[in-house]
Amino acid sequence: MPAKKTKVARHGLLAGGNWIIDQVKLVDVYPQREQLANIRSQHQGTGGAAYNVLVDLAKLGAPFPLSAAGLVGKDALGELILADCRARHIDSRWLRATARADTSYTDVITEEENGRRTFFHYRGANALWAGEDLDFHKTRARVFHLGYLLLLDALDQKDARHGTKAARLLAGAQAAGLKTSVDVVSEDSDRFGRIVLPALQHADYCILNEIEAGKTTRFKIRQDNGTLDTVSLRHAAGALLQHGVKEVVIIHFPEGGFARTRKGEDVWQSSVRLPARAIAGTAGAGDAFCAGALLGLHEGWPLSRCLQAAVCAAAMSLSDPTCTEGMRSLEACLALGKKHGYQAALERED
Repeated sequence: MPAKKTKVARHGLLAGGNWIIDQVKLVDVYPQREQLANIRSQHQGTGGAAYNVLVDLAKLGAPFPLSAAGLVGKDALGELILADCRARHIDSRWLRATARADTSYTDVITEEENGRRTFFHYRGANALWAGEDLDFHKTRARVFHLGYLLLLDALDQKDARHGTKAARLLAGAQAAGLKTSVDVVSEDSDRFGRIVLPALQHADYCILNEIEAGKTTRFKIRQDNGTLDTVSLRHAAGALLQHGVKEVVIIHFPEGGFARTRKGEDVWQSSVRLPARAIAGTAGAGDAFCAGALLGLHEGWPLSRCLQAAVCAAAMSLSDPTCTEGMRSLEACLALGKKHGYQAALERED
């Protein structure tokens, strides 16, 4: 009689995808072509969904193991990333260095007056990573977070069975017993339906911003006058669930966050009411929100608590121009929310 297989007790989060070094430059004004702008300050920091989320979780004090997957170059920036993971006790056995491309980096140009950002991105080693070396049966992680779809060239390629290579990778994670989570990059294109939708068939959690949710589902969530259409937002969340997300869709935006479950539960959370002087830059706020949400999802918290942790983590990240340098412990983040309070409740039609 064959031995009965023992179910793996899963604990921890494995994040795969983009590993980037951000060069953040604060400028007095974004120039017109052939004109000059003055760089007021420059900062180097983390970038990319996998890197930012893992560093944020480490700094939040996540009570579970953290693991990394992806590709960096065999260069100084790649060694910097690997050393950073070691220092933060992030398991990097699946974060490999390659000689075929340099480490990815982004020049982030942030306008001093309003915090608006423009990105000049070098895709580098991230474009080569297809996750083929990942064996999900050899990790005890409970959650596999993949991001960003649309910015991982090899994983964005077609797959005959699953639609995309990313969808195939997610399917493999689910088959091994992991919960899966996806995030998307914001871009002005018509690729969302072709690349994002197949992945949703194999996602337990989908965490993205209102622009990405709108482009994926073709709902106009952010209106021309800048207001948030909460009715369209709810429809978009429902559409993402209909496209295959198994448990919950979480959409974040400057005004706060919204979650809808497959069971039909809706949860809203307004953002922290930060004074303008407390905002040094908005780079990384979305990944900080994602880290807070994933912390709660891993721990099985109620969605209301997940969203509160998410908006407080996002608010804390705004204290520094880089993506993760401003992050503090979860207790400090929640204290920040308590200190400043939250924006007015989001208006919605139930």
